[in-house]
Amino acid sequence: MFKNFIDNTDQYSVSKIELLDLYHDMVLGRNFEDLCAKMYYKGKMFGFVHLYNGQEAVSSGVIKALKHTDYVCSTYRDHVHALSKGVPAREVMAELFGKETGCSKGRGGSMHIFSAQYNFLGGFAFIGEGIPVALGAAFQSIYRKQVLQETSELSVTVCFFGDGTTNNGQFFESLNMAVLWKLPIIFIVENNQWAIGMAHHRSTSVPEIYKKAKAFGLPGFEVDGMNVLEVNKVAKEAINRARSGKGPTLIEALTYRFRGHSLADPDELRTAQEKKMWIARDPILRFKNYILENKLFSTEDLYKVEKEIKEILDECIEFAITSPEPNVNDLYKYLFADN
Repeated sequence: MFKNFIDNTDQYSVSKIELLDLYHDMVLGRNFEDLCAKMYYKGKMFGFVHLYNGQEAVSSGVIKALKHTDYVCSTYRDHVHALSKGVPAREVMAELFGKETGCSKGRGGSMHIFSAQYNFLGGFAFIGEGIPVALGAAFQSIYRKQVLQETSELSVTVCFFGDGTTNNGQFFESLNMAVLWKLPIIFIVENNQWAIGMAHHRSTSVPEIYKKAKAFGLPGFEVDGMNVLEVNKVAKEAINRARSGKGPTLIEALTYRFRGHSLADPDELRTAQEKKMWIARDPILRFKNYILENKLFSTEDLYKVEKEIKEILDECIEFAITSPEPNVNDLYKYLFADN
């Protein structure tokens, strides 16, 4: 069973292919977000854009442990979650540009990335909004097995949200229902220490969010969200538990966002000392050092991955810029499903 903290001496059950996949995904997420910032400040993107820099170990560690048939539900900080689930970078970038070729046909933008093809249930602008949606996805997985008698493997749903969300009603109601019906869902709290401009320890009577699980009767665990291997290990255990019909798990990943709440945030509330302390634990550099120190891959191997990602991002920017704008005559086109 789980431990509340994963010991650094543990042997991680990760193959070399998985290691490289995790590194690829984390570096892709970081560079994609840096490119978004560049495009935003150039006036290529509009509206609110919330970047994920610093939290890559959580997205990669959890989502890369899932199968294609599993579901992911995100928040307004959704770009990297979508990339981890397999949504092509070109489609995510085109969506951020508001183009017809975007994964939401240019209608969603930064906070509403969605892809039915990749079972990505979307980003949501309001906190807690996605949790009941994820609960519904987990319910239909159980319904297909128990009522429709489908023989396929039980699909798991992963729901991401921040520390600020855990003081809201949807969170508590959904935990209760998930346990009551033993739904195959994993609640991932990305505790990046700040809810917009409110420090986590100032907004909750119980700072250790994972302890809230006990009140509803599901397992709750805390993990170092800056260590992708630790996140991945806990996620795999929770996924196996959910898929075998044993019900939900709550995981609190302690992490940190390196940028402000959004690109419109001057980020003046957090101290320089606090930011410096967390940036020193950069999950990508930490993982890269682990790989090199243990001689799992060479510097040249990792450089090839980084070079490939640069090519992917160059192509996705070209694709986004040259893609057509949505046609005004299609304003109502996607309001209803086609027969």
